[in-house]
Amino acid sequence: MSALPWHDLGSVGGDLSALAALVGVIYVMLNVAALARRPRDRSLADPNMPVSVLVPLCGAEYGLYERLARLCRQSYGGPVQIVCGVASASDPALGVARAIARDFPTLRIEVEIDARLHGPNRKVSNLVNMAKLAAHDTLVMLDSDILVGPHYLRRVVGELARPGVGAVTCLYVGLSGGGPWAAVSAMNINVDFLPNVISALRLKMGQPCFGATIALSLACHERNGVLAAIAETLLDDYANGMAVRQAGLRVVVSEEAVGHVCLERTSRDLIDSQLRRARTIRAIDPVGNAGSVITHPFALACVAALLGNAEGLPLVLAAAAARLVQCLCVEWRFDLPRHRYLALPLRDLMAFGLYVAALAGRGVIWRGQRFRVAGDGDLSAARSGERF
Repeated sequence: MSALPWHDLGSVGGDLSALAALVGVIYVMLNVAALARRPRDRSLADPNMPVSVLVPLCGAEYGLYERLARLCRQSYGGPVQIVCGVASASDPALGVARAIARDFPTLRIEVEIDARLHGPNRKVSNLVNMAKLAAHDTLVMLDSDILVGPHYLRRVVGELARPGVGAVTCLYVGLSGGGPWAAVSAMNINVDFLPNVISALRLKMGQPCFGATIALSLACHERNGVLAAIAETLLDDYANGMAVRQAGLRVVVSEEAVGHVCLERTSRDLIDSQLRRARTIRAIDPVGNAGSVITHPFALACVAALLGNAEGLPLVLAAAAARLVQCLCVEWRFDLPRHRYLALPLRDLMAFGLYVAALAGRGVIWRGQRFRVAGDGDLSAARSGERF
């Protein structure tokens, strides 16, 4: 059988790209519908059980003091212990943690300095070292770049107390920590990650567990040896959720959304963080990741137009309009500041490029360390000079 001529291949490629773009536009509008139906009025429980909050630290990140101070100003009725952990006494985050302990003397704030590694995942190793200081059975873990509201603990712990719930996690919105690259990173979260997750939850197609918040029982965690077991993997948040479900309990997504403060200062920082996120998703669900190509309708429509498809240009305009409507809906639903709307098409093209690049390798850079991700998500140190 002879091969198809190049012009025929281009025609087929244009038709397939146009079809995928059309499906993508419909998908984006379904996201808009899911966002519009997300309830704004949230219940507020009044739990009073003691809780230990673990925050692993690494470096004096922009705004770290204020984020920790927000944790110290919670409208929560029970005893709260806050544990901050660093791997080295020379880590500049240690000074911030000690300043918080000094400025909030009525709270129980403890700092752990421990360099022991339990696997290549340094964040999990930090959490393992910190967990021995936890004084209470109710445990809340969150990343250092998360900004919480005043009722955060009330909602999260209240939802954890419901029958059959083994863990609580939170959706998060993107907040720029300053600079153009951090703004693009925040936009990626708000117009891509967040609407996709909300739609997946509404359709019962996702089982997320995000490092933005994981609240659970310390006794259950220690009994199953969860933290130490997942220090080998990049997929630590997902593995936490899987361990809870395997114990016969539910992981619920809280009604409380938190802020993820994006701290990328350079284009390299942005590329590294986006590739790590994309390759994490691919390791968790390779089939779903392949299908998520339709979440890039603008780029697909551009490909169709470049390949000469007659529907390409109208689809470019439709995809751009749909993305703008989705962005406006996210801003309205989560009370976010306005994004740079003219940057949306460029963001869409960049996101598609990173999606394709994520398929071509298994390397990630995390906190300056280079790792290779196996098919099951396990981490190993990258070889010297290895190209990603």
